Amino acid sequence: MSTPRIVQIAKRLATAVDELQFGAPVTHVYNPLDYAWAAHAQYLRRYARGRKEFVLLGMNPGPFGMAQTGVPFGEVAAVRDWLDIHARIAKPAREHPKRPVEGFACRRSEVSGQRLWGWAAGRFGEPERFFARFVVLNYCPLVFMADTGRNITPDKLAADERRRLGALCDAALRDAVACLRPRLVIGVGAFAEARAREVLPGSVAIGRILHPSPASPLANRGWAEAAEAELAELGVALP
Repeated sequence: MSTPRIVQIAKRLATAVDELQFGAPVTHVYNPLDYAWAAHAQYLRRYARGRKEFVLLGMNPGPFGMAQTGVPFGEVAAVRDWLDIHARIAKPAREHPKRPVEGFACRRSEVSGQRLWGWAAGRFGEPERFFARFVVLNYCPLVFMADTGRNITPDKLAADERRRLGALCDAALRDAVACLRPRLVIGVGAFAEARAREVLPGSVAIGRILHPSPASPLANRGWAEAAEAELAELGVALP
């Protein structure tokens, strides 16, 4: 069986970003596309095949979501129970003692993923109904940590590191959008929207919804309701 193009794009990105190096304050870098490749490839093969109307684009993996399961916004229970993805998760090459990768045994819940996939499950019921129109991807596949275990988002990297990483992630995003041919790319948060607007000018419509992070007061007051209102403004009809 031939490898789907979307899987080839992810594998190429995984290999390319492994060649990068990062300096202080970054001390540890996790690449779930390496140690959790089996789960990520399973997600792409099952849910990212064919044309999609809408791409929901996140920033990068969360420490208790995709870093554990290999799936974007991959809160453990949602990936296991709703997406029905099961795979062995290995370990990153250099693991931070305060941020162990426990895979599907991880007991911490990523709130962002719980909100996003919980909304999808509640609104669409079966994952096949959601993925018939949507797919969820991340712009950057890497997790960055300081020596304390603090999460460092890609926008906080040094300028030269952002440029090198961005060139690879930009190319992968362009390739993924060409493969999926959506009518709308929706940034989940301002960072993802900004990257999409810079990388995909004129090639596809671009919008934004509120990020479901618990760090956002607006999201904490009712993320699903806010996101649905923003989707309606973008012309996205929901069941």
